Amino acid sequence: MKKEKDKLKALIQINKLELRVLKTRDFSDLADGKKFEPVDHAYAQDIDLFGRKSFFQFLNRTALKEGKARLARILLSNKTTDIIKKQEAIKELASKADWRQNYSATATLVKTETDSKFIINWIRNYKSFVPAYMKWLPTLFSILSIGVLALYYLSIIGGSQVLLWYLIGMIITGVFLKKLKILSETVSKVQDTFQQYHQLLDFLETETFESELMKEVKDSIISESQKASSTLKDFSKAIDALDQRNNFLFAIFANGLLLWDLRQSYRIEKWIKKHHAAVEHWFEAVEKTDAYNSLGNFAFNHHHYTYPDIVPEGQGTNASELGHPLLHPEKRIDNDFRIDGKQFFIITGANMAGKSTFLRTVALQIVMSNIGLPVCAKTCSYSPIKLITSMRTSDSLGDDESYFFSELKRLKFIVDKIQTENYFIILDEILKGTNSTDKAIGSRKFVQRLVGTNSTGIIATHDLSLCEISEELEQVENYYFDAEIVNDELHFDYHLKDGICKNMNASFLLRKMKIVEA
Repeated sequence: MKKEKDKLKALIQINKLELRVLKTRDFSDLADGKKFEPVDHAYAQDIDLFGRKSFFQFLNRTALKEGKARLARILLSNKTTDIIKKQEAIKELASKADWRQNYSATATLVKTETDSKFIINWIRNYKSFVPAYMKWLPTLFSILSIGVLALYYLSIIGGSQVLLWYLIGMIITGVFLKKLKILSETVSKVQDTFQQYHQLLDFLETETFESELMKEVKDSIISESQKASSTLKDFSKAIDALDQRNNFLFAIFANGLLLWDLRQSYRIEKWIKKHHAAVEHWFEAVEKTDAYNSLGNFAFNHHHYTYPDIVPEGQGTNASELGHPLLHPEKRIDNDFRIDGKQFFIITGANMAGKSTFLRTVALQIVMSNIGLPVCAKTCSYSPIKLITSMRTSDSLGDDESYFFSELKRLKFIVDKIQTENYFIILDEILKGTNSTDKAIGSRKFVQRLVGTNSTGIIATHDLSLCEISEELEQVENYYFDAEIVNDELHFDYHLKDGICKNMNASFLLRKMKIVEA
């Protein structure tokens, strides 16, 4: 009854969390995944993928540490394969709300400290120390111990003979005492993890799936002889049995008369030898499901979002009412967006008019589409393509790098990447670290280089001269975000428009905030 009560409490907390996030948009107490943000990734640093108020923090509902890491790897994968297969799995998990929540609630009830990577490495590299004859010796010794005690009870032998027999048992155990201690300490660390994972495997084994991806996950844990959950449960029981050695009184008598530690150690080693290759698959199935539960939960919460129609390579993206999922739905301004393959957009606009937000919206749409999630749009067709960005370059005093050099390194990183694969390139105000004339010349040449590689992408800039490149390259088109000053107040509509921006607002804002004289 206590176990059921704890489970219901966990389910209540799960639903309170979802209601709070949906109603108040407050998810600041969830794990932000900042530790998963890599260095020199194609887009991770630029689009608020990790950290406070990030997409990971908004999306993540994993219950396992390894599930969080796997979810981060999914977001970082930049893979364009099997998108429809991923979509079907997410749709199916979205429809299994009760199953998902029970899976997560069960996972949260068992607190673990040892990660699965340590366990897999330990099992994979484990060296047995218990001799083969321990398969039968503890049983024989136990039977003989019962006989010795019976003879003593019948007064056929004295206490000294019983003590001698007991000492023989302790000596046999003592020969392996150091290794027994090491094994006991290790299995004590992994005990909770095995207890947790065998329960979660049972959820997978007893559920029926229709999507190909989830069928593959389930098939990876199926065995003809025994369920993976039962096999892990047997190992958990063996660990519990060996753990009895920590009961001092029990250990004294059980090892002297039953060779208890050697019996249980042989049982554990036999299990490791038989199942060591399968453990990694079992753990991977549990952790992948934990990660995909977050994706299914996101799709369930945002049922009005759209799964992109996947179209052939080179057809680009066509989305209506595309918005950023982290913005409040009642305040968010959506935009229609269409870009064909091998096209390049130059976007100009006043400060705070919405250029950077739009760039991150498009970038996140690509990431979400590639991992199979529905996107924040009314309609969307999408030709799968990898993403690469340069939006938040910074200098590094520790590496003795100037801002300009860091930016050049990032642009070189992009150029090298697009030599071998097609990417959607998003750039925000490149070559900021040099003078305006040099910047204009350099930016123009760089855009020409990108267009020459048949790349697709967007560049936001304040340099209006860069828009002139559309006159010589038919692949380039100009768009802008506008700002208007009405009654001495600045107004933005945040709508993407065709053409070049003419209105800038820096001088107005300097005067308005009394930074400079009117």
